Amino acid sequence: MFNEPTAAALYAFGLNKNNRKQNILVFHLGGGTFDVSLLKTDDDILKIVATDGNTHLGGEDFNQRVMEYFIKLFEEKTGKDVRTDNRAVQKLRREVEKAKRILSSQHQTNIEIESFFDNQNFSETLTREKFEELNLNLFNLILVSLRNVMAGTNMFKSSIDEIVLIGGSTHTPKVQVLIKDFFYGKEPSTVYPEEASGKFFVLS
Repeated sequence: MFNEPTAAALYAFGLNKNNRKQNILVFHLGGGTFDVSLLKTDDDILKIVATDGNTHLGGEDFNQRVMEYFIKLFEEKTGKDVRTDNRAVQKLRREVEKAKRILSSQHQTNIEIESFFDNQNFSETLTREKFEELNLNLFNLILVSLRNVMAGTNMFKSSIDEIVLIGGSTHTPKVQVLIKDFFYGKEPSTVYPEEASGKFFVLS
């Protein structure tokens, strides 16, 4: 079983069906890691031209920002600190993850937790706009890595032939908008690790 970035590279190589020269950007954003690779394909050779990323950036970091917001909000309303109860924190973590997934296709969702903390229920609304506001600086880090990768080459953004997304957090609408806007409206494609074939290739 390949790890996700390797699977994406294999899939990207498979895009080169006509054995022509292509520049392919592989964008991997999972639960806890983030990396970007720029690849060149030419006949039977797949070459990694530039890489960048952040091992401390991922979907869990997005969730943490939302959790901190709701914990603070609950404390302001009730005067109680949820952080003293690990079980309550884990309940909130699960619901925030669900809410984030829902916001991939909807613009708002409700988070409801019965007997959340000290016999009190939790009920709040999370909008996509608020989610993006809470994670603004993390989204900006994504742009930093994209700029770094392109700066490490002599290529123009318009020379990228394919953009391949992999990892659950690439379904986040803001992430997709950032990538699309950065590459002048070019539509990325999403791949899952199991879709990558096990074909042989030369990596240089």
